[in-house]
Amino acid sequence: MTSNQSPPCSILLLAGGRGQRMGGRDKGLLDWHGEPLIAHLHRKVRPLSDDLIISCNRNLEKYAPYADQLVHDDEGDFPGPLAGILAGLKAARHTHLLVLPCDVPRIDAALLNSMRETANQFPDRPLMLRHDEHWEPLLCVIPVALLAEFENAWKDGERSPGRLMRQLGATALQCPDNDPRLANLNTPELLSTHNTVPD
Repeated sequence: MTSNQSPPCSILLLAGGRGQRMGGRDKGLLDWHGEPLIAHLHRKVRPLSDDLIISCNRNLEKYAPYADQLVHDDEGDFPGPLAGILAGLKAARHTHLLVLPCDVPRIDAALLNSMRETANQFPDRPLMLRHDEHWEPLLCVIPVALLAEFENAWKDGERSPGRLMRQLGATALQCPDNDPRLANLNTPELLSTHNTVPD
């Protein structure tokens, strides 16, 4: 089922990083309240799309149950999130790709719907979340029609998703300062201190 306000979108969960802050462990598979982080994200986004993509570079067999498609970086040695986004854009089956990192299990349905509805108002431009005067480039919605621009920027050496999307006229969806829904649980300490299970 999809939101009545928004056309179908593909959804990309980014789980392909090196996990440096987690001591090299695969972040999406780390336990939080008895489940891997990827399971929490899967439960939030599964009702929103029939095209759920996970970008992962290892443990494919563990991620497969949570996705309709798995993608991986074309280059080895963990080249960064823009590579995962590029792979997701190439695989997406719908006109827009909603992107989330695997370490934001406290995101909620209201914010996901706001992202989609706002992106639908500006269908030709990327959308990124903003809070505390900071962009959140890995919480975004990207028109798949911009794939060529992303590919060209990559070939020209660009590796920053946020910088590229700002160059493409990104729309900002402003969130409250210190919005707990955007908490990146990307260190062991943060995983253990965020004890409240999200709704």
